[in-house]
Amino acid sequence: MKDIEVKVGQKFPLTIKRLGINGEGIGYYKRKITFVPDALPGEVVLTQVTKVNNRYLEGKVLKVRESVPERVSPPCPVFFLCGGCQLQHMSYPAQLNFKRQIIMDSLEKYAGHVNPETVRPTIGMDKPFRYRSRNQFPVEKSGRNIRAGLYKEQSNTLIDLDECIVQDKRTMQATNAIKVIMSELNIDVAKNVNKEEGVRYIMTRAARHSDDIQVILVATTRDLKKLDLLTERIMRLPNVVSFGLNINADRDLLTGSETIILDGQQAIHETLGETDYEVTAESAFPINVRQADVLYETILAAAGLTGSENVADLFCGSGGSALKLARHARALRGADLNEQEVINAAYSAAANNMENCLFEAGEPADKLEDWIQDGFYPDVITINPNRSGLTADEIDAVNEIKPAVFIYISRNPSTLAKDLAHLTKAFTVDYIQPIDMFPQTTQVEAVVKLVRKRRL
Repeated sequence: MKDIEVKVGQKFPLTIKRLGINGEGIGYYKRKITFVPDALPGEVVLTQVTKVNNRYLEGKVLKVRESVPERVSPPCPVFFLCGGCQLQHMSYPAQLNFKRQIIMDSLEKYAGHVNPETVRPTIGMDKPFRYRSRNQFPVEKSGRNIRAGLYKEQSNTLIDLDECIVQDKRTMQATNAIKVIMSELNIDVAKNVNKEEGVRYIMTRAARHSDDIQVILVATTRDLKKLDLLTERIMRLPNVVSFGLNINADRDLLTGSETIILDGQQAIHETLGETDYEVTAESAFPINVRQADVLYETILAAAGLTGSENVADLFCGSGGSALKLARHARALRGADLNEQEVINAAYSAAANNMENCLFEAGEPADKLEDWIQDGFYPDVITINPNRSGLTADEIDAVNEIKPAVFIYISRNPSTLAKDLAHLTKAFTVDYIQPIDMFPQTTQVEAVVKLVRKRRL
């Protein structure tokens, strides 16, 4: 078929067939796939072309000519500018259905032998706003005034946010107060880390079960001007119990490896169920603490522990789900590449008087091999890798060991499906349980229960 001629700025009506993994509407203009953000399946939208590629088009909605019942008015006034959320224009039940569907679509594409009906309905939240207990906002200066917020989608234009309806109110109140303090003290800001020294991000974290707030400024240097005065004023803010600097001059990283607590506590205290956790500035502890309860209960249910099992938790982080599992297991061992996370997990285990846990830093697949050589054979293995999924070595190790139950916690439907294509050589997928950890966005977490195909 001869390629169609389309120019940037061209307008045409488009029927949206489905949503892409980033929440964009997908239609076909003269058989060429066309991506249109903020459009919903079943709608007819007047589209203006913003990008032309040999394989696809990108456009924007000029007018919704035929809408669908799933469309709602976004409660955030900057939704159509800000890149933080993608789905506020979609009803919450429709968001949950979409998140289930993208997992099913990924299975069809990469692991067609896995029955898509194993994907259960997505577990959502009763109140899908104000759930983020931690923020990390980039900063810039306008004269002496400090601005902080999120970047306009696909741009370097910063939207100064005084309010964000997915953030805990306390994090926004603290951030706004810090902007005022930094402005009054004329604190240096480094928007371009190659040319400037100063603060890059404001990070705040609020504990769910207390009023504790931790403030961390990500800066290119520890030698900020007026740092003593800045520390004193931030520590006087309501409920701030910890203040520090994270040193990071790498433009490609959000945070660096070094954090210095300048005043107050090294960590803030969080509670989930019966378990207390110590959460440090670098911790990957869940941002959605309310839904973390649901996540950990789902993992525990999948494990089906009776109290006699050995459990291995790979990429255990700060011990979130590990400590939940350990209460119902004979013994648990956890491993993570991040040494500070392992220290946090061990400290939390000790604080909860849990003596059946051992946490070690190192390559998780290597640690698993060491534990087996030491006589610790896991009946249940859980693994929670980053969005890139499992390595070939990790897949081979699990397939070779063949625990009775293998639980895979995934944050990326595509890499999950690709990994399941290999894991199903030794395991059968019992079910996949999506959980909405980040309402109003396209992100979805999934707990996958796999059971051994045959006994050893």
